[in-house]
Amino acid sequence: MNKQKTIGEVLVAKGLITEDGLKDATDYARREGVRLVKASLALGLIPDEELLAKVLAEQYGLKVTSLETATIDDRALELIPSEVLHSAGVIPIKDGDNTILAVTDPGDIVVIDDIERLITSKGGSSIKEVSAMTVSVASEVDSILTRGHGSERILKDAADEFHVEDLKVSEFDDEGVLTIDKITKDSSPVVKLVDTAIYDALTKQASDIHLESTAEGLVVKYRLDGVLHKIMGPVEKNFQASIISRIKVMSELDISERRIPQDGRFKIRFKGKTIDFRVSIMPSIHGEDAVIRILDKEHITKEFKELRLDSLGFGERERKILRKMISEPYGMFLVTGPTGSGKTTTLYAAISEINTGKDKIITIEDPVEYELQGITQIPVNEKKGLTFAKGLRSILRHDPDKIMVGEIRDSETAEIAIQAALTGHLVFTTVHANNVFDVIGRFIHMGIEPYNFVSSLNCVIAQRLLRMICTNCKRPLDELAAKALKEELISYGVDKARFDKGVELFNAKGCEVCYDTGYSGRKAIVEILELSDELKDLIASKEPPSVIKNKAFAEGMVTLRTVALECVLRGETTLEEVDRITFAE
Repeated sequence: MNKQKTIGEVLVAKGLITEDGLKDATDYARREGVRLVKASLALGLIPDEELLAKVLAEQYGLKVTSLETATIDDRALELIPSEVLHSAGVIPIKDGDNTILAVTDPGDIVVIDDIERLITSKGGSSIKEVSAMTVSVASEVDSILTRGHGSERILKDAADEFHVEDLKVSEFDDEGVLTIDKITKDSSPVVKLVDTAIYDALTKQASDIHLESTAEGLVVKYRLDGVLHKIMGPVEKNFQASIISRIKVMSELDISERRIPQDGRFKIRFKGKTIDFRVSIMPSIHGEDAVIRILDKEHITKEFKELRLDSLGFGERERKILRKMISEPYGMFLVTGPTGSGKTTTLYAAISEINTGKDKIITIEDPVEYELQGITQIPVNEKKGLTFAKGLRSILRHDPDKIMVGEIRDSETAEIAIQAALTGHLVFTTVHANNVFDVIGRFIHMGIEPYNFVSSLNCVIAQRLLRMICTNCKRPLDELAAKALKEELISYGVDKARFDKGVELFNAKGCEVCYDTGYSGRKAIVEILELSDELKDLIASKEPPSVIKNKAFAEGMVTLRTVALECVLRGETTLEEVDRITFAE
């Protein structure tokens, strides 16, 4: 009688893994106490996960089911502990009145039997039985877990544990490794809550984590695509000091000081890459608040290798003007907008387009958020005396061709940047203002002579980030809603003739992909003020802003509002989103 091959032998025979790979996976499985299939996936030894699913299904006499078209059994999912959910790689799906387990490793019989008993014993009348198994691709299972089901469950489980025991803050490695397994195995609810909040924010690609102290307790929010969303809370008020202390320990801050603001940073390893976090702690009337800014340098750096103005979403007209301006031999390329409007990304995109290796390009930033190859980048360090102004003076002694100044904050930096632009350097910089015309007032308020300012200036760009409708749950408006929206758009100045061409308007109901927001991803929109000789004369003569605006519009300047409304007409976004980031004129 022929002996049945082990799963390792089958994987080798099918060419999914090498003999050496099998040995490495076996050693890893023994060391970590996991099964061979999970070890092979964890080590990246099996690149073709679809073929793996087919081989496993064939080996155990099952079929392969795609989770993209399957219906998740949310009721059954709630009954599975979060640590089992992740470690076993199991998703319950519906099959009529029954529940089927979609598994990544059908050979893990003990765990699968336990899950079946758990669901049927606690499911009540809503779940008749767990009738069968099917095999699913590991990446599809992981996608569903990280899209919200799994990490949010752990977040909820962590919050539920706060009444169980006294809480102690444990030490955190400066560059610890963050994984689901680490989180689920940790015994401290505080550590589990903070680590899971970070893990969940990373999987959702949030830019910031906000922990806000309220009268009821601590609330956790994420900033997704520029908008805050409440994720959890309030956690009992008794425990908020311990949670904030945990973050202070991670950031090497003083846990005994609770009366003044503190700033810090920490790093973690997540999915094989290092991610930086900037932390700001601030006292409030109900305790201390914390904001954690996520800086995924490695991810962005990879994108920046191919980053161009096209990839930011600019229209053809805007790209043409911007490329003309960044190709000038000298002058100032100025971007304005509020915090988080993508100003730095636009400057990086502009620099990436002109970085041929033939010019010396130096930047001074606070901080250097993303590293670019072939460019000298200097971080501001005000504690050591390295300010924007001092750093900029040193940069000019290094014979640069092009300079990027992260932000103009004071008159001294403004004066040096303007002199650099007037003496043969191309200067890229930003300043905080609401629109291109407010920039003029900002520089005059700093005490800058208008003539020198406009002589150095090539163009001013005001920028915002506009959320796009989620393509997964996007749907056309019904006739009544579309009619009402068209009338509203016309009242905002959209030409009636535009609708004669059959414009279709959309919204989105919200889904798992967009975390029920209806939006997924953002694009940059800009208004560009090109400085003609006539406009320069008006500014230098200190003419009223209304005169300068009328001249700019007469020369063809297009406002942010107009650009945003065009996105609505193309079915890319909604009027509500346009109203959120632009003023009606």
